[in-house]
Amino acid sequence: MRTIRPLLFILLLLVLTTPALAATAPKNLLIYCGITMVRPVTDIARLFEKQEKIIITIAQGGSEDLYQSARKSLQGDLYLPGEPVFRTKHQAEGLLGEYRSLGLNQMSFVVQKGNPKKVKPDLKELLRKDLVVILGSDQSGSVGKEAQRILVAAGIYNKVAAKAEQMLPDSRNIMAAMRRGEADVTMSWRATGFFPDNASKLDVIDLPAKIATPQELQLILLNFSKNKEMARKFIVFAAGPQGQAIFNKYGFITAAKAGR
Repeated sequence: MRTIRPLLFILLLLVLTTPALAATAPKNLLIYCGITMVRPVTDIARLFEKQEKIIITIAQGGSEDLYQSARKSLQGDLYLPGEPVFRTKHQAEGLLGEYRSLGLNQMSFVVQKGNPKKVKPDLKELLRKDLVVILGSDQSGSVGKEAQRILVAAGIYNKVAAKAEQMLPDSRNIMAAMRRGEADVTMSWRATGFFPDNASKLDVIDLPAKIATPQELQLILLNFSKNKEMARKFIVFAAGPQGQAIFNKYGFITAAKAGR
């Protein structure tokens, strides 16, 4: 089993070290966004930029890594982790403020197109000797943390982790490895399987909700934000009809459909 720890993204390093970048200017925004949500958030940001005549910088990475970067730099405005555990875990530190739900994430199996190994929606399939498995690392991103939670509850996490060919930092790396044919099956957020570059090569196998509980996507205001008014306006926009339509396009269960 190979474990790959992510480096800080070059974009994030530039944001935190280059004062000339527009995200440091009045009213402009810096959003810390978990990998799985980068595509819809980018589309929403481009619309919001045109509407408000501002510039939005998106720092992307594993949810835990992003929080730690925000905590150390005390720069930025909004934080969107892949699941609520990152808010509850760090709430006592006082950096995370009000939030609003943008929809739901749900864990699923992802397999090669056509499911040639006939993988069933059963967690014990991950223990099959004929299947090559990759997982997310629980140390960096929400995808690994959620897979760990589910497999621990099923009593098989240690066995699956020991069997895994790779433990990767986030859903982007997981899906890239799957597209290259490096594994037969993985656990990833289901929306990633519907992204165009993935859907042509991979299939999603939904897991029962009682096993893979849908996780709320919470867009959180950072209490140290210098642009709280604009950040709150973005939250409302992302949770509104245009933002929700974009999340729906990328395969997410939107807040409206979930009755949130």
